[in-house]
Amino acid sequence: MGTVHAGLAATGVRVAVKVIHAAQAEDPEFRARFRREVQLSARVQGPCLIPLLAADPEADTPWLATEYAPGPTLNQHLSEHGPLTGSMLYALAAGTAHALAAIHQAGVVHRDVKPQNVILSPAGPRVLDFGIAHAADGTSVTRTGVMTGTPGWISPEHYRTGTAGPAGDMFAWGALVAHAATGRFPFGTGAPDAVAYRVMSGDPDLDGVPAELREITEQALAKDPEARVTAISAAEQSSRLLASQATQVIAVEGAGLEPTMVGDLVAAEWDMPTMDDPTWQAPVGRHKGRTVTVLIGAAALGGALIGGLLSQTDSRSGRDSLSEGPASQPRHAADESRTPDVARGDKSGAGALKNTKTVNSSEATLATWKQSRPARTPAEHDTFGAMGTGAWLDPVDYPDQEHTLTFHEPRGEVYITASGQELPPVAVHEIAELACLGLRDIVKAYPDFPYNEYVVVDTALNGGPSIAWEDNFRTNTACSTSIQDRSSPEERQNSSWQPTRSGLEQAQIPSTDKDEIRVADQAANAIISEWQGNSRIRNNPEWLDHHIMSVGFAPDDAVMYVWANKPEWDQPTRDRWANIAADIACQAVLTESRSRKEWRYAQYAVAIVGAEDGEDFLRWDSAGNCAS
Repeated sequence: MGTVHAGLAATGVRVAVKVIHAAQAEDPEFRARFRREVQLSARVQGPCLIPLLAADPEADTPWLATEYAPGPTLNQHLSEHGPLTGSMLYALAAGTAHALAAIHQAGVVHRDVKPQNVILSPAGPRVLDFGIAHAADGTSVTRTGVMTGTPGWISPEHYRTGTAGPAGDMFAWGALVAHAATGRFPFGTGAPDAVAYRVMSGDPDLDGVPAELREITEQALAKDPEARVTAISAAEQSSRLLASQATQVIAVEGAGLEPTMVGDLVAAEWDMPTMDDPTWQAPVGRHKGRTVTVLIGAAALGGALIGGLLSQTDSRSGRDSLSEGPASQPRHAADESRTPDVARGDKSGAGALKNTKTVNSSEATLATWKQSRPARTPAEHDTFGAMGTGAWLDPVDYPDQEHTLTFHEPRGEVYITASGQELPPVAVHEIAELACLGLRDIVKAYPDFPYNEYVVVDTALNGGPSIAWEDNFRTNTACSTSIQDRSSPEERQNSSWQPTRSGLEQAQIPSTDKDEIRVADQAANAIISEWQGNSRIRNNPEWLDHHIMSVGFAPDDAVMYVWANKPEWDQPTRDRWANIAADIACQAVLTESRSRKEWRYAQYAVAIVGAEDGEDFLRWDSAGNCAS
């Protein structure tokens, strides 16, 4: 479909740029498929994936850029060195399973899992190539009647009916693990129709697969897709097997491993020598036009919210609404005049990275931003690349968005300067999310990295540059951007009003106001979309849709209510959903009140309904206290 070029961004970051062949670019159907590939790739992020960095599917010559991952493919490595053994095999199984779990949680099916699409980089296995991926909801753009996939890596149901779902990816994953462990193809070789017959009717050749891993592999290779292990389950089981190989981790029955922990564990047990990879030189006299721009997607990593928390002054009381909140509170400011004092908490909390600099007692300002300098040291040069482990802003919504990094070593601050379009709160969240995760990664590679804080500066505001965000990436161990995640229940519910049953009942009466209907529909769609990142399967007990969850308004109390008919949910599940619903509801009410003076609603409440003992109000507050 195209040629992959080595690309060098202005910052020195290495990327792989796929440029589409001219003949393909002239085919409208192919352009539709390529556009779909870009959209799907932007939705996916997680461990052991190669993320999309930038793309232009509408260009005369369409292209996309991903992170560059040096290393042979699994296919090449097995041909030259034979099967993987020990920790390397378990790390491959765990890493690729977690990659597929992230893909499936984003609502995407890969559809071409095979050894040629797994790179064995020095940092761990990397799953790539979404060339024929499609959405799990069935939306895809493919040629009618064309079999997609590679013989030997196609599931039985795909051969029979053309069905290509997450279970099909797991069948290919089982074959991949068996092939890596034995060096043989589990269904043999030969003519495609002979291989297809063995896939649909024969037993896989698993001789030589370690007993502990063989059980998971057999589950993945079940003929019945309903009987197959899911990506999440395979990832958890493989991670425990990998952990049992590592002296620093003890496998605990029933305990889960976070994606970030898995990434660290895979890297720790991975033993792949660095390839001879000479320095890339920028071409002489290259154009001064736009360089490769990194863009951020909104996908959450394993359901976790990553980044920093916004702090805002309560305009009614003149106080910082989070001034007594948890340690390491960041801030968000539209201008310097309304920036509150930031609480600087204990820097030695559990999970905090080692602090190599004295923490500043003063906040970053435009003056300190102007004093910062470009990257000089190897660690500073690698920082931008570390922030490429997630996606950046959508090029459709932010076509002119650019980001640069500068450093203020005496203050221990990294500045991320954004230019192009003015950043709304959600975009600031995404940039902060990426920065925190990337900086915590860079410290693992460079333990003496002399920085603690990161500051986002938005230069596109009408009033001029402004500090949009500030946080300490060492003590914000969860890299959370959510006000619900970063404050205690007591702080979240420190409100002078209470939601009521009568208000909820009034909200459940269908509205005829077109603005209320529009806002309710947008909020409900956003909450369901965010939550379904955790549960995409209808028979999953966490499944939500518009029949189960609703949004409505109580005009007498000026409250927007969000409720879900899920009385069977336990308290942790209720709290996770309520955090998402409260963040989105608060933003919806606040955004509408700022844009329309006649908007009457200034408060929101989130509840679970359907239980015999009545509704359970989980979150409520005023829009003025939003993280916005």
